Amino acid sequence: MSKIKPSKGAPYARILGVGGYRPTRVVPNEVILEKIDSSDEWIRSRSGIETRHWAGPEETVAAMSVEASGKALADAGIDASRIGAVVVSTVSHFSQTPAIATEIADRLGTDRAAAFDISAGCAGFGYGLTLAKGMIVEGSAEYVLVIGVERLSDLTDLEDRATAFLFGDGAGAVVVGPSQEPAIGPTVWGSEGDKAETIKQTVSWDRFRIGDVSELPLDSEGNVKFPAITQEGQAVFRWAVFEMAKVAQQALDAAGISPDDLDVFIPHQANVRIIDSMVKTLKLPEHVTVARDIRTTGNTSAASIPLAMERLLATGDAKSGDTALVIGFGAGLVYAATVVTLP
Repeated sequence: MSKIKPSKGAPYARILGVGGYRPTRVVPNEVILEKIDSSDEWIRSRSGIETRHWAGPEETVAAMSVEASGKALADAGIDASRIGAVVVSTVSHFSQTPAIATEIADRLGTDRAAAFDISAGCAGFGYGLTLAKGMIVEGSAEYVLVIGVERLSDLTDLEDRATAFLFGDGAGAVVVGPSQEPAIGPTVWGSEGDKAETIKQTVSWDRFRIGDVSELPLDSEGNVKFPAITQEGQAVFRWAVFEMAKVAQQALDAAGISPDDLDVFIPHQANVRIIDSMVKTLKLPEHVTVARDIRTTGNTSAASIPLAMERLLATGDAKSGDTALVIGFGAGLVYAATVVTLP
């Protein structure tokens, strides 16, 4: 018989507050068109993107995270000293160690909170939310800060016609805390590693060691290109449209609700055509508010869901207490979907 005492966590967990940060520089499609043969009409029709935000030198991964987290803490009415863990999802913090979460936790004024990074691409926010829920129910933390943050402009090949227009920068954060009723549903998550080549980094970092720059890609001026994100657009589109709608439905089923019970749908902001196709496949009623933040924010990977959530609440298109389906999917290929009550 085990001598370990049972945990004394909360019965359930919920999102208590949300915050976002978008860099000050707004980049229209015209800037993207300076280096690729395309048109504003083509970009809008293929992706829905009109503008995106790109970070300046001072808008680092840590700085954007601190800004977004401060807003989330204020929204939740929770002092940073009560945060027991900081979970950061990002693929654009370029130092292998230490985790950027430790710097963020310190700058926010937490009381030595557990802090770590996760790398799950565009599904990272969902992964972090699931970990936070587990910590609160298990009892290892009373409040958890989950952050999705990216500076994808640093990983964008501006000469790649297939991806140059897609990516933006920003940070979104939520405070997750105890609840007396279910407010974060079961997570449907997973990976399909056999499709990992469809979204990947062009060149691994170890190729940049001194003396190992042979056969690296060059830009139009003959300079070695920095590693960037590349993807097989059509393959990713088909996977997202057909497979992720199934995952979204599974998340609804796991939460015990139907599309008619939803108030809001917040998918990863990858492509408006993917979003619209998922809405159609899921047969979402007209009353369901659908996040299309990609139009002015671009694809911000792990930051896209909390940024879209924050904007919907700020504009009044969604309200506190609404039932929302969230789903993230991307490089790996990985995915995570759940139903939440909005803060």
